[in-house]
Amino acid sequence: MTRTNMLTRGRWLWGGGAAVAVIALAVGAVLFQPWLLFVDVTVADAIPTTVATSPSASPAGPAPAATVEPVEVPAIEVPAPAGPVDLLAGSFVSHEHGTTGSARVIQHPDGRHQLAIEGLETSNGPDVHVWLSAGPVVEGADGWYTAAGFDHVDLGPIKGNLGDQLYDIPAEVDLAAFRTVDLWCERFAVSFGAAALA
Repeated sequence: MTRTNMLTRGRWLWGGGAAVAVIALAVGAVLFQPWLLFVDVTVADAIPTTVATSPSASPAGPAPAATVEPVEVPAIEVPAPAGPVDLLAGSFVSHEHGTTGSARVIQHPDGRHQLAIEGLETSNGPDVHVWLSAGPVVEGADGWYTAAGFDHVDLGPIKGNLGDQLYDIPAEVDLAAFRTVDLWCERFAVSFGAAALA
């Protein structure tokens, strides 16, 4: 092989390697979207103010003596709350990304339920969704993948990585079964953070 042929072949190899590197960088950029780590999206949904609920009242006083005729006591009706009430609440723990904030399930007087996420601070990322999960919250690296093994309800893409946001919960969701809020990155099957609702 002559020197000219070796130089030509070297240029072709170098050019081919450079083309492969450019394609790999482009594919990596599309998948990982690294620029999102430097972009914050703040949401300021108006979270409803909730009213306190009072415990059911019960008649007070000593039990009647055995010789006294029983008296029928009318049932005490507890009025429906005048506004939205909190049913469940919890605080976020960090998983694959540092995550803080709180989550509440709010019930409106008409029976609708919403998930309120307040004071959220997490990383921005590709394809992050808000899940109600039937799985437990496991702290640390062991909890990064927990939600994938349990039933979940997808409330939609996260609106932003900072601030306050509301999500409608479908009427058929059993809130006794789905007691975890998970910020789930669908592209990489990993949790950014989760909150146990109690």
